[in-house]
Amino acid sequence: MTFRLLGPVELWAQGPIDIGPPQRRNVMAALAVDAGRAVPIETLMRRVWGADPPDGARQALYAHVARLRRGLAAAGAVRTPGLLRCNGGYVLDTNPEAVDLHRFHRLVADARRAGRSDAEQVTILREALDLWRGEPLTGLSGEWATRMRDTWQRQRLDAVTAWANAETAVGNHAVVIDRVPELVDQHPLVEPLVAVLIRALYEAGRGSEALERFAETRKRLADELGADPGTELRQLHQTILQGAPRPAEATDPPPSARPRSAPILAHLPLDVPAFTGRQEELAQLDKILAGDIGSPTVAVISTLSGTAGVGKTAVAVHWGHRVADWFEDGQIYVNLHGFEPSRAPVTPAEALPRLLEALGVLPQHMPVSPEAQAGLYRSMLAGRRMLVILDNARDAEQVRAFLPGSPGCFTLVTSRNRLSGLIALEGARSLVLDVLPAAECRRLLARRIGAERVMSEPLAVDEIVSRCARLPLALVIVAARAAVEPGLGLARLAAELRDAQDSPAGLDSFGNEDTRADIRAVFSWSYGTLSPQAARMFRLLGVHPGPDISVPAAASLAGIPVRDAGRLLTALADSCLLTEHSRGRYVLHDLLRMYAAELAETVNAAGETRAAEDRLFGHYLHSAHCADRMLDPHRDPITLPPVVPGVSPEHAADHGEALAWFTAEHPVLLAVVHRSGTATRNAPDAPTWQLTRALTTFLQRRGHWSDWATAQEAALDSALRSASAAGQADAHSGLGRACTRLTRLDDALTHLTRALDLHKALGDRTELAHTHLDLARLHARRDAYPEALACAREALDQYTSLGHRSGQARALNSVGWYHAQLGDHRQCLAFCGQALELFTELGVRDGQADTWDSLGYAHQHLGDHRRAAACYDNAVALFHGLGDRYFEADVLAHLSESHRATGDAPAAQRAARRATDILDELGVPDSDGVRARLRQLGLPAGS
Repeated sequence: MTFRLLGPVELWAQGPIDIGPPQRRNVMAALAVDAGRAVPIETLMRRVWGADPPDGARQALYAHVARLRRGLAAAGAVRTPGLLRCNGGYVLDTNPEAVDLHRFHRLVADARRAGRSDAEQVTILREALDLWRGEPLTGLSGEWATRMRDTWQRQRLDAVTAWANAETAVGNHAVVIDRVPELVDQHPLVEPLVAVLIRALYEAGRGSEALERFAETRKRLADELGADPGTELRQLHQTILQGAPRPAEATDPPPSARPRSAPILAHLPLDVPAFTGRQEELAQLDKILAGDIGSPTVAVISTLSGTAGVGKTAVAVHWGHRVADWFEDGQIYVNLHGFEPSRAPVTPAEALPRLLEALGVLPQHMPVSPEAQAGLYRSMLAGRRMLVILDNARDAEQVRAFLPGSPGCFTLVTSRNRLSGLIALEGARSLVLDVLPAAECRRLLARRIGAERVMSEPLAVDEIVSRCARLPLALVIVAARAAVEPGLGLARLAAELRDAQDSPAGLDSFGNEDTRADIRAVFSWSYGTLSPQAARMFRLLGVHPGPDISVPAAASLAGIPVRDAGRLLTALADSCLLTEHSRGRYVLHDLLRMYAAELAETVNAAGETRAAEDRLFGHYLHSAHCADRMLDPHRDPITLPPVVPGVSPEHAADHGEALAWFTAEHPVLLAVVHRSGTATRNAPDAPTWQLTRALTTFLQRRGHWSDWATAQEAALDSALRSASAAGQADAHSGLGRACTRLTRLDDALTHLTRALDLHKALGDRTELAHTHLDLARLHARRDAYPEALACAREALDQYTSLGHRSGQARALNSVGWYHAQLGDHRQCLAFCGQALELFTELGVRDGQADTWDSLGYAHQHLGDHRRAAACYDNAVALFHGLGDRYFEADVLAHLSESHRATGDAPAAQRAARRATDILDELGVPDSDGVRARLRQLGLPAGS
């Protein structure tokens, strides 16, 4: 007897067996996906009826199971009873091989075993793919069926890709070209599938068709995801263009043997020192890994839930280090901050750009929408063996965007909640972490303070374990105190804990009443052992919005010298009240952050907390402003409020230091902006808009468009509440530019128009001129060049009347360029000639380079190709000196066109090769059609 899920849901013996109505087929499918394993009744109901089963669902489930049981028994192919009641659920008592889904997974795993020849892979994968009879779970509806259908379809595509690679490797191009195009048409953005078709076409001698497929895919990726082809497609395209020998003519390894170019990630935090216990839970995770993706076939999800402080993160990270070697492509760790009191949970829009950047996606390639980012993230994990740890999740919905869909990936999610939605809909395996058994608590203490001390005072140890509620976090804090004071008896420690039961009431969201009292007692007891200076630092850390803090920022927070701050943070780390998670950066456990915030509210005087907040904001404002000046030294300066006494701003010495500082502080700065922007108390001396303005260059250049827009929205809210007209104007301007980048062009127009009105009311003519140039760029994005020209002219008039000479030069170049786009190339020469004179006089080299390019463009379109080549030569030299490689390549392409037009073919070839070499080195998208222009001219264009 076989259970068929990869098509219409069917039960077969000698022929089809009538299962009954769709709902009963859904019950059978919900059991068959976990054949041989118990499925809880609640999970079955969710799979069949959704997250909110109707009244009577349980009785209906019993009825369906009874009828399925009778049908199985009557067929005689599965031993009676076939469906067993087990541990609050049911288990389909059959060999998983009897389920086509599990047989498919096993065959795919078998094909991927090391040592398999291409011919063997072809045979096995053909058998696996032949199990598919159409859309899986045909006729079933509901969220679970939809998610399973999508997941299995992705697995099928991966298997098709592996099969097609193997067929191509043995020379069976025709069968690939016959079967794969239909799938590519259905899934045109699945790059590995497109790549295997292009490779088969090329190796079959149909190179022009292969190039057409690449062009179609590149256009669709740009139109639908805002992204460029990935590394594999680009390299394959370059191979075809360069006419590299095909496998029949060369000895290159088959595609499956070629090394991956994507980076190998190792993002796990440091392993927990002296990790103790949890052997049963670690063994369960090992079993899930070995049983479900031992040679990977499916993307497996496991949840690790339990109360706060029970050690979920420690177990997840420790296990991740234990199995890291198994995940040859790396490990990803994301703290989702689901329960932090001082910040909102992490959203996909926050985390996905940083993950994609770590995976090798350049800012220029970054898709705009979170949906497109999630799609690219899953595509980049396809075919890779990776561990993904999603720590501290609030609910199932928060993690779904981060779940890989590819075989070979294992996702481990930790949360205080059970995440039943993931268990029911994504088939996640659930582990619940309880408090440590008393024996393991004693072993934990023994490993940290020595077995002799523990054995010498067993009653005191038992009391310590009890008063710590058997929570590892509390026990580690107590052990730290005992280790620092080896002469202190454990009986005295237990007595101090006993005396510390009464404490403030701010941890009421954690655990039950007894647990809250116990954990607060441990915290207060450990806090009570600190020096006054360290205790004050701990309280003030509750004021910081997180997620982590540097030593200089902590110094400003406390208003003390940096050296003293480093000493106090070390003391807190020694007491296990703080963790140095990377060099010079410290993080609080969310419970400890909550406790520190309680103390800041109840112990600190109101004035002390407010002063600390002001110092902290001042630290980040002045540090960010200094770093921004390193990134963009020509930006118009603004007047900042004076540095508050006690603040120690950080001063980036050069561009590299500034970029590194922004990268490290990026999430902290966003948290500061968010808190300052949304606080009910927001005085004019906390100018959120100025901090956001200082972030703009970094966020813009790194491609964090969504973060940029979100920060500007917070700045606008702050400015509106504090009635800061200058802040509102700047925030609207920034939002307009961010929305232009995000292609939210209607929103951009709204904000830039409002900024224009505000700048007029303020009489700020410089910002008014800047905004007109922003509007010109917006209109140009819409191909509305007459409107763009009008705005650029308005900006020029304003800059000229102000005597703002650098702005005047930029506006002159813009006016000239828009004239050229409208076909008036002589006007372009006139305006850009004036711009060049000003830029040269002022020594603004990037402006000179831009303008020489504009002049070359105008001369070229007027037919004066020799003069155009001379202009382009000047631009190339300037861009090269500035280190602006992309625009150097762009102008080299123009130069190549001009040389070709003058009949100097060797010079044209040299310029084209230099351009493509730079583009290949940078890996930037060909947004300006550089390669397309070169190909049209018959010049070398690279990939």
